[in-house]
Amino acid sequence: MTCFADVARAHFPSLLSGFVFADNAGGSQCTELVAKRIFDYLINTNAQLGADYSVSAESTRRVSAGIVAAAQLLNAASSDEIVLGSSSTMNLENLARSIEGDVLNDEEIVVTVEHEANVGPWKKLAARKGLTLKHWHPRITDPSNPYSLAYDVQDLLPLITPKTRLVAFSACSNVLGSIIPVKNVITAARSRAAELGVRKIEFSVDCVAYAPHRRMDVQDWDVDYAVFSFYKVFGPHISALYARAASLRSSVGPITHHFLQVDTVGYKLQPGGPGYELVHGVTGVPIYLRSLTPEGTLEAAFVASAVQESALCERLLGFLRGHAPRVRIVGDAHNGSSRAPTISFVVQDILSRDIVRACDATGTIGIRYGHFYAHTLVDELVPKIDINDGVVRVSLVHYNTVDEVDRIIDVLRGVLAGRGDTTWLKSRV
Repeated sequence: MTCFADVARAHFPSLLSGFVFADNAGGSQCTELVAKRIFDYLINTNAQLGADYSVSAESTRRVSAGIVAAAQLLNAASSDEIVLGSSSTMNLENLARSIEGDVLNDEEIVVTVEHEANVGPWKKLAARKGLTLKHWHPRITDPSNPYSLAYDVQDLLPLITPKTRLVAFSACSNVLGSIIPVKNVITAARSRAAELGVRKIEFSVDCVAYAPHRRMDVQDWDVDYAVFSFYKVFGPHISALYARAASLRSSVGPITHHFLQVDTVGYKLQPGGPGYELVHGVTGVPIYLRSLTPEGTLEAAFVASAVQESALCERLLGFLRGHAPRVRIVGDAHNGSSRAPTISFVVQDILSRDIVRACDATGTIGIRYGHFYAHTLVDELVPKIDINDGVVRVSLVHYNTVDEVDRIIDVLRGVLAGRGDTTWLKSRV
């Protein structure tokens, strides 16, 4: 019987090499269907949009379909609520600038200490407007491991005051791997804001590390803004930003050319067109995901993905737990079914870079070390670590296999046993 991972892997020619791609939180592999659509666009419909001639009309249709595909993945009410841009960092920077006119000088913004893409733009907005910036910090959940950090909504609620204007947080940490219950957080925070008589509160959710692993649902979450990157969801290097229709009308100012009539659509947040071939390419992503299960739905695909990823999580977490306290898992070390398979750790007597180099030495395994743009989070770890060395991160997705995890474990076992010269690895390749 064909297993789920085999079904998925058949869509990725890059996996035929046997290389273990375990840096997926930095960027997943691209499906063959997406790549073929990008090629087809450039060869057959590479024309400017909006003209009357036939090739332009087809190009326009294809680009519009890409926006619809992004809306489907976010479960937006309308494709008019979707903005496409070169990166999530750029989309969020544009968003922060667009709402500047609707923020009062004495108001407050709450951010997590996660990826700078969903923190930096709000820091800069606060500096420009003289706003108060507050940080929602994760708490230690296991007294035996000072790096066992997780976010708790009870730590967020006291930060909300009558002056709170916006809360920006990640649906999933790209370092901790923890999945935040977005709907519960927003429901609790909105209730708290209503009790305090807040003038206006909105929520921006970074789904970049979440979107490859769980189904996004901006309507069910009751969120105002959300962003994810297609290049981490098996597609090309392009990002989608969701902006709720009500927010587009009342909060977001246009950053496009002054003569364009775009006041009620997401395009008002798009001061230039993204690569049209990439937009057409993303239409292949939901098609790929729906092909993974007999049900043919996005919901079923993500449920099946979570089951596969849980097995990968438990395998690697179990090995790392077996070497505690020398090895410290950064984040939740015990519950592989409720977290993403993005697993970070440090070894107390070995540099993170040296562990990664041992994997590099095999020529067939790719993992990474560093702070992964969650600079504040890694820099605040206690006991403190060298921010330039950071943590080791193994980030998996549903096309990874248990056998690949075992290959990674085999290298880690050798490193922990003191075989740091890596010559022993030659026999394992």
